[in-house]
Amino acid sequence: MSLQTFWLFVPACFAINMAFGPNNVLSLSNGARDGVRLSVLAAFGRLVAFAIMIAVAGLGLGALLMASQTLFTLIKFAGAAYLVWIGVKLIRSGPALIAERRDDASRAPARLGKLAKQEFLVAAGNPKAILVFTAFFPQFVDRAAYSTSFAVLGAIFLVLELLAIAIYAALGARLGSVANGARGFKWFNRVSGSLMIGFGVMLAFVRRPVS
Repeated sequence: MSLQTFWLFVPACFAINMAFGPNNVLSLSNGARDGVRLSVLAAFGRLVAFAIMIAVAGLGLGALLMASQTLFTLIKFAGAAYLVWIGVKLIRSGPALIAERRDDASRAPARLGKLAKQEFLVAAGNPKAILVFTAFFPQFVDRAAYSTSFAVLGAIFLVLELLAIAIYAALGARLGSVANGARGFKWFNRVSGSLMIGFGVMLAFVRRPVS
């Protein structure tokens, strides 16, 4: 990859990483409830999903997957239903104090696994994510070294995604400290849950690209 291509790709890619979507809402919500560290570690579930998508797109299978109306629709509605389910759970969750959740170290490993799985499923259930790798990456790929170039782009994407995760988790932790009370955190859950439901509804109406 040339230096010029690199400096074109990085800001465009980071804008995608920072886009306010369902996974970043999870980092925000998890950061508020469980702190930056657990939120960032849980988001590795998302990175695994994206790494798999990058590999699929790099092998040329991403375009084939998106060409199937049936498969696209199944993934879309499954992902939309999951987002709505998470949103409802957030809205209905009790207003537990943040400090109490963070101090319960014995539950941390089990909770980390649950949140990582949630991150993975949200990322995997969004067919728009693989479109990024099948439509966006090829604009920067070096045709003379396709595999290496695609792998480098994928690695850069994942590093920038991790940075975006940390930013959203830190912002969530900050918001959580402001709302560190039963009433404040209950409203935070309601807002996060409503956003999740909104993303789910929007995803349900996403159409498969014609070309």
